[in-house]
Amino acid sequence: MGDKLRQAPRSFDSRMRHSNQAYLQGQAPHDEHPPICRRIGFVLLEHFSMMAFTGAVDAIVTANLISRKPLYRFETYSLEGATVRSDLGINISVDGELLALDTKDLDILIICGGFRSNLEPQRPVVAKLREAARHRAILGSLWNGSYLLAHAGLLDGYTCTVHPDSRDGLQELCPQVRLLPHPFVIDRDRISSAGANSALGMMLAVIRHHHGDETVRGIEEILACDRTLDDLPDSPMPTLVDDPTFPEALQTILQLMKNNIEEPLSIEDLALRACVSRRRIDRLFQRHLNTTPSRYYLEARLTRARRLLQQTNEPITSIAIACGFSSAPHFSRCYREFFGVSPSQVSARHRRS
Repeated sequence: MGDKLRQAPRSFDSRMRHSNQAYLQGQAPHDEHPPICRRIGFVLLEHFSMMAFTGAVDAIVTANLISRKPLYRFETYSLEGATVRSDLGINISVDGELLALDTKDLDILIICGGFRSNLEPQRPVVAKLREAARHRAILGSLWNGSYLLAHAGLLDGYTCTVHPDSRDGLQELCPQVRLLPHPFVIDRDRISSAGANSALGMMLAVIRHHHGDETVRGIEEILACDRTLDDLPDSPMPTLVDDPTFPEALQTILQLMKNNIEEPLSIEDLALRACVSRRRIDRLFQRHLNTTPSRYYLEARLTRARRLLQQTNEPITSIAIACGFSSAPHFSRCYREFFGVSPSQVSARHRRS
C-alpha cells in the first residue's frame, strides 16, 4: 500500500497546473466530472482569411493539447464543393457542405469571411443558419462573416463587429445591428471578430468562459512565443503566472524566485529581501496562488526542468543543477512524483523525436 502511494503522481497546486497538464502521466483529472467536448463548425467562404481561421483553430487545438480529455472538436464546411480557396490562394479540403450539416448537436457555428469573399448568401444558406439558431448554437463570424448572419436576421438586437472595410455596408444594410469598433465582440450567443489578429483573442475569450482562466493561461503560454523572450529555454520560469493585480510584495517574491532558480533562496531569505514576514508570504501564496511558497517554488523548478528535458540535449545532471536540485537522484524522484515518468524517459523520447 505504501509503495503504491509513493508511486502515485502528485498534482500541481498552482497556476502552473494547466501549463503541465498535457505532460502528466497516469493522473486522474482534477474535475470530478469529465469536461464536455463541444462541437464547433467553421463555414469557409471563398477567399476566407486563412490567418483568422488558423488563429481561431489554434486556440481550440491547443486547448485540447493541455487537457487530459478533448475539450473541442471542429469541422469545416463549404457553401459548395469539397475544397475552398483561401485568401492566400491555397485550397483547403473541407469535411462537407453546409447544407448537409446536422445542427442538432452543434455548439458553435462560425462563418469565416475574407477581404474578397462574396457576402450575398443564397436562400438555402440563410435557412441553414436559422436552423442552427433554432437549435441554440452559438453563432459567430470572422472578418466579415457577420454579413451572412445579418442577412439571415440573426444579429437583430445584438452587438457585433466586422472588418472596417465592411462596416459601412453592413450598417447601411442592417441598421438594427449595433456595430462596435472593437477587435472582437461577445454578446450572449453571438461572437464576432474583425480581423486576423483578433480571431485568436475571441476564441480565447470563449474558452475562458467554458473552462476558466487557468486553461487560457496554459494556452497563452504555448502560443505567446512571439510576445516575450521568457518562453525561450533560458527563461528561468514559465510566463503568465505573474499578475499585475497581485500585491506588490507577492510580485517581488515571484520575481526573486524567477531570478533564483539555479540556486533557490530559502523562504526566510525571500521574506528578508522582500521586507515582509514569513507568515505574510504564506498568506499571500495561499490567497492568490492556492498553494504554499515552497510548493510553488518546487513546481516552477520542475516546470523549468520539463522544458529543458524536452527542448535541449543537456545531460540530466546538468538540468538538475540548472533547476536547483542538489543531486540527479533527488531531481529524478521529484520529477517522477509529479509527472509520473522519469527524466531519463523524457530525455530519451526527445532524442528519438
